[in-house]
Amino acid sequence: MAAWWIYPVLGIAAGLLSGLLGIGGGLLLVGALILLLPAQGVPEAIVVPVALASSLASIVLTGLSSAYAHHRRDAVLWPTVLWLVPGMLLGAVVAGFGVVQWAGPGLRWVVAGYCVLVALQLLANWPRAGAAGSKAPVGLRWGFAGVVIGAVSAVVGIGGGSMTVPALIWRGVEAVKAVATSAVCGVFIALAAALTYSQLHNPHPMPEYSVGYVYLPAALGVALTSVLCAPLGARWAHQLPAPVLKRLFATFLLLMALSLMWKS
Repeated sequence: MAAWWIYPVLGIAAGLLSGLLGIGGGLLLVGALILLLPAQGVPEAIVVPVALASSLASIVLTGLSSAYAHHRRDAVLWPTVLWLVPGMLLGAVVAGFGVVQWAGPGLRWVVAGYCVLVALQLLANWPRAGAAGSKAPVGLRWGFAGVVIGAVSAVVGIGGGSMTVPALIWRGVEAVKAVATSAVCGVFIALAAALTYSQLHNPHPMPEYSVGYVYLPAALGVALTSVLCAPLGARWAHQLPAPVLKRLFATFLLLMALSLMWKS
């Protein structure tokens, strides 16, 4: 009970990151929840899947808030969303089943490794922006990309922004529009994956107010503040350059990865 206050605090950071950078909110939540959930009575054997599921459940509400804020500014590339989302839904559902069926203790290392990769991406400012295009990226290749993004997102508990945003920027999409489009896609990924995790049989004892692998106090506690902060982050995304914030967040991700590795 004593640790429940931390979830709304995490929600503030996750909401701001979701709106501002389009990435990082889920990674922040997963890393923190892996460290916090055992104190809430979640068995160590399943703490990583529960952290993934709870993070994704909270991202549904955070993403809706962020996506709506970007949509109001006419920044969402809806044709690209329509090509990405079907594959994302498929990838998220299949990967959710896979995590529960086959993932073991090594899943913690997968999350830590992904934190390192995203941190290096932020520090290197990669990929470089491609030539600006006048049309929204569409086509079958984006459908296949959606499958990969959805699957990886379900495995590491994120909304996919760390893959969707760089891919769109590489294709010449303006950064703010890439963030906005990613925010919409992240809602669908999170919803599909969270529903999958919530409906799968969990043979381990869970604390009260749990549905499948989703621990509702964490998911709702985070969402309580993240939905309020995501629009603020979205507003900043349209006003502020973010290189310093990217470097600070990359450093935080590296520290988070070290914490997860040390605790393994």
